[in-house]
Amino acid sequence: MLRYYGVDLLDWHRDRLSARRLTVLVKHLPRDSALNRELHGEVSEWSVTDHLLAAAVDHLAAANWMFACVNSGEDDQPEPPTPVPRPEYPEAEADGKPPGAVRHAPDAVPDTGPGGQAPSPGQLARFFG
Repeated sequence: MLRYYGVDLLDWHRDRLSARRLTVLVKHLPRDSALNRELHGEVSEWSVTDHLLAAAVDHLAAANWMFACVNSGEDDQPEPPTPVPRPEYPEAEADGKPPGAVRHAPDAVPDTGPGGQAPSPGQLARFFG
């Protein structure tokens, strides 16, 4: 039986769970859920805090490297630091958003309904119960 936080997902097929409630459950899955990992890969595991921590480590390493460069001779210059590896963001080039920007799956919320038209208020009311 499929269960998520004590909710039987088969209840949607039995008409005991509304489509709206199911949508809310799926939209608010935890960041590290199997669905988010499948859809977004390693990117889903990195929070804002992780990105800030990686940036702080990179800046500290760069500052230490600059200090070492200034205070060493011409012959013994240290190698520049290697940045902390971060997850790949293939969408960054495609949509022009910077890495880490909030993105939504292209098919998560369709712009139009069947036939290329926006859903009517009645259709929306039926869907969201």
